[in-house]
Amino acid sequence: MRKYFITGLLIWIPLIITIWVLKFIFDVLDQSLLLLPVALQTESWIGVHVPGLGAIFTLVIVFATGLLATNFLGARLVQLWNAVLHRIPVVNFIYSSVKQISDTLFSSSGQAFRKALLVQWPHKGMWTIAFQTGTPGGDLANHVPADSLSVYVPTTPNPTGGYFVVVARKDAIELDMTVDQALKYVISMGVVPPLENR
Repeated sequence: MRKYFITGLLIWIPLIITIWVLKFIFDVLDQSLLLLPVALQTESWIGVHVPGLGAIFTLVIVFATGLLATNFLGARLVQLWNAVLHRIPVVNFIYSSVKQISDTLFSSSGQAFRKALLVQWPHKGMWTIAFQTGTPGGDLANHVPADSLSVYVPTTPNPTGGYFVVVARKDAIELDMTVDQALKYVISMGVVPPLENR
């Protein structure tokens, strides 16, 4: 009896959480219609709210922004916008921090989270999965061995919290697994082993 109940939970819990997360994202995106003037909202000219129209509107705006920002005039406007935001005291700190992180993670030219590594952490003899985020820069590079790596050591089961660590390249073992496989392994607390790459 207990075995069947646990099996049922293992099937339903991931499905329910997935649906809940997708619904949350969908609802947040759908709220973007509230930014439009009341006269342009669907309730005004159709009489009912059309679910999903806000999500489509948000995706179109994001795509159009990316399209605009890739041409010369758009790039100049983005630079001007960044310059304005960098002059506002509190906004400057928040915006620049978030922008640096998003540029690092989502830039196609960036190397963040491109490799899964095995490092000794928190001391020798204990091993954990880490992700290469680059190489030490600034004054940090003057105080660590020349051939060092900057790595992010995620916590389990929530990999969004973790530690930034500098390790010698010789002490980091590059794993033959994708970043996605390594993340799943971390999140599952080692229960779901990654499939071997063939």
